[in-house]
This record gives sequence, structure tokens and C-alpha cells, in this order.
Amino acid sequence: MDSPAVTHLFRQLFRHHPACQSRRNLATLATALRNVRRQRLQAQELQQHYQHCRAPQQQQQQHRNYVARGRGGESSKNPHNESNWQQRSEVFQEDMSKEFESYPLVTADELRSRKERPRRVKMLMRDFVEDSLYNPNYGYFSKQVVIFSPGEPFNFPSLHDEIDFQTILSKRYVEFEDALDAVSPTDTRQLWYTPTELFRPYYGEAIARYLIANYKLTTYPYHDLIIYEMGAGRGTLMLNILDYIRDVDPAVYARTQYKIIEISTQLATIQNNHLLKNSHARGHAQKVEIINQSIFDWKTKVPSPCFFLAFEVFDNFAHDVVRYDMATEAPLQGTVLIDGKGDYYEFYSRNLDPVTARFFRVRDVATDGRYKVPYPTSRFGKWLSQQRPLPGNLSEQEYIPTRLMQFFDVLGKYFPAHRLLTSDFHWLPGAIKGLNAPIVQTRYQRRPVPVSTPLVHQGYFDIMFPTDFQTSEAMYQAITGKLTRSLSHEEFMRRWAYLEETETKSGENPLLTWYKNATVMFTV
Repeated sequence: MDSPAVTHLFRQLFRHHPACQSRRNLATLATALRNVRRQRLQAQELQQHYQHCRAPQQQQQQHRNYVARGRGGESSKNPHNESNWQQRSEVFQEDMSKEFESYPLVTADELRSRKERPRRVKMLMRDFVEDSLYNPNYGYFSKQVVIFSPGEPFNFPSLHDEIDFQTILSKRYVEFEDALDAVSPTDTRQLWYTPTELFRPYYGEAIARYLIANYKLTTYPYHDLIIYEMGAGRGTLMLNILDYIRDVDPAVYARTQYKIIEISTQLATIQNNHLLKNSHARGHAQKVEIINQSIFDWKTKVPSPCFFLAFEVFDNFAHDVVRYDMATEAPLQGTVLIDGKGDYYEFYSRNLDPVTARFFRVRDVATDGRYKVPYPTSRFGKWLSQQRPLPGNLSEQEYIPTRLMQFFDVLGKYFPAHRLLTSDFHWLPGAIKGLNAPIVQTRYQRRPVPVSTPLVHQGYFDIMFPTDFQTSEAMYQAITGKLTRSLSHEEFMRRWAYLEETETKSGENPLLTWYKNATVMFTV
């Protein structure tokens, strides 16, 4: 984790030097970081000398810093003498143990009504991420996000090749943001796009073919075609699916119901406006219901068979963070402390909260104990890790999808007859350090600004996790009792898309070549 001093420096440079990508400012930042590290190391040496001179009974509190460098000492001989340990990073951190004991533990639910970001509190990592992304008053998806729309669908057969497509896409992207700046200029607009928007309507029509075929094979004509979509963005996928069903199979369309579950009030309003913007779309109004609430607040049982769509949703589910004792392999759960100045500190405790403890039990049973861990498991690997200079007491971070497990709980409890169709990223470039670690980034003056920690100013950064589909699929099956299958994005589109509609003159097909790092999972 970046130290508070480094975070403060970054904030100052970011505020006073808008062209933060220049070599001059990068050099200034590097020099500042070196000075801070030098000062911290000097302070550490003085503190260690002071500690050595003190009475033995005073040493226990200092050893609360569990990730101490080097081997030996009281903490390595008796690592169980304290339950909470403050993380020590590359830059020695201020001891915040007293604050950790006194600050109240809060949850994201308790912060929903707050209009200002919390201070002098501590919270589990999943609550910090949830609050950062979804708080109604300052969350990323509540206030910051704008979804790119390319305008008219791309005429792929008229394009020479994929480079031609990228050129036109870049031009439309700039024009789209120029139009936004003409109305409301800002340097911090969070603009991103989805495959639904890029490949409209062909992507949505492929999903519609899958839905019609599986509906007719299972519950037609005894039940209606009921579709739930979570995280619907601008509502483009909804319109593309309904347009296709109406045009291709009127009998199925007559029995179709489409329900969107949207946590963001801003996006729910956009979806409703999109639905009513013209007569062609307004024809679906009687088929659609937009439910503005979190799926985790769902309390209504839906006994009827239904399809549940979740596209690029798992990646923004909150995760907990754990690290493992390298001697015992016991997990320690991460807690985020926010001090009175708004700086962040990370603590690890052996006391797992009930949700995290259950995640470990379910994962172990569902996978028969076969899953990745962030530390070596072989005898040779353990020996080798101890030969490195100054080995740590804890493993690297592992980010575990506890919120995803709770989503599976909701499906199993309240949608017992559902069929899930989901697509998300199994790998993300530029992720921060750790197993299953996220990308954390924001946009400033139309440029991406990645950072190295999820502990960032709430609401201004996207925190996006990859999905381990092998483990997640096993947990879904264990929780819901349903069988599934996974395909790559390309394999799924080859089965359900009309590929000639997205093929360029050169034979390249962006619908297949883009999103190589995405997986599609569906109930069978």
C-alpha cells in the first residue's frame, strides 16, 4: 500500500500539475518518493534503536506490526500474541494501533445516507470498495460514470480492416466527449464503453438468439419468457434484445417480460429515458420494468422460470482482502482504517468475519480444496521463498469475491428457477499486486491514471476485478445446485452471432478478436 506521505505527495502533484504525464513531473515525483523513503528508513532505524534500549515489557506493542522485515525476534517466535496486525509496506508506516482500537467499525450499508466520505472509521475491504463504487451520494457509479455511445451502428462490411474500425471508433470517441464538454466541461469525466455499445445491435441480437432457443427448448409455451438484467448500463442490450424478439418471433415477444435491476439512480433514469426516446423504443414500454435497487436488497421470491443476465457485473463486485501467515498458512482478513485527514491504513486480523469465513468453507468444499493461493505450497517452494533477502511474515494479498458468493446466495434463494447468463473478464492487464487483484484507475484530462492500491479517494476511481471462473463456477454450482458451462467470448459469439454482419473486407472480425480476455458462463 502506498504510504500516507506518498499519497499526499501524489495528491499535491495531481492538483497543481495537470499535465501529470510529463517527464518533468514524473521526475519530481520520483525524487519526492526517494526523499520520503530515505526519511522513513532513517526514522525506522532510530525507532529500532530506541526499542532495543527499552525494557522487554515494552516490546509487545511494537510487534503489532506483523509484516516486519527480517527473521527472528519475538514476533517470529510467537506470532499469535496479538489478533490485529498493521501492514508494513516498503515505506515504514506510522503506528496507528491506538486508532484501530478506538475507531468504530462501519459498513457500506451504514454509509449510504452519508453525503461526505467517512473519516475516523475502519471498515472491511469489501465495505470500502462497495462504498467507493456504489454510495448514492459520492460513489463512482452514482456520480462519475458516463457510458460511451458511438451513435449509428458501425457498418463493418464497409470497413477495410480492424485498424479502420479502430480509427473510426477513436474519432467518434473524441467527438462524443467534445459534445459533452461543450455542455459541461470537466477534467475528471469517467468515460468507458461496453461490447454492447461497440457492436450494437449485433451483440444484443446474439444474446437474443440464445434466449429464444433456450426458452423454446425448456419452458415454452407453458411459461412466459421472463428476463432479468442486472447492471444494464444505458439499457442498450435491453432494447437490442427486445427489438430482435419482436421482429423475428412475435409469438415469443407477446410472452416476454424484461426487468432491469439497477442500483444506480442515475443509470436507472438514463435507461428509462432511452426506453422512451422514440416511438420504436416506446413500443417496449409495457414489456419493461426498471427496478432501482441493489440486488443484495432483494427480498421477493420469484418462483417462475427466468433468465438472469449479468454482463460485466462481477468485475465491480466488492472483494475482501486476505493475507496468509507464511508459517501456518492461516488467513488474516484486511481492514481499512481512515484517519482524521482522510489517509488510509491497512490492518490484518486473524478474526475472520462470518462472510469471509463462510467463503473459505464454501470454496474448499466446492473445489475439493483445489484453488490458487498467493504463497508456495510445495516444500521446495516454501524453502526457496525463505532464502530471499528479508522475507516477509505474510503472503501477498489475495482478493476474494465474497460479494459474488452473496449474489449466488440471492439467486439460489429468491430465483430458484433461474438460468444465469453472464460474461466477464478472466484476466485484466495492469492489475495491482496480489492474487485476483484489481485494476484501479481514474481518468484525468481524457487520460487514464492507474494507481497501485484500491485505497483511493472514494468515488473517483474504478476498481475492477478479474473473475476466476473455475472457482466461481464451482461455487455457483455448490450454492444453487445448478449445472453450468463456460465458453470464451469468441466461442460463444461463433455459436450465436451472425458473423458476416461484423466481418470487415479483410476477413478480420472485431466481434471475435476483441474481448479475448472475457469468458461467458451459463446455466445448462
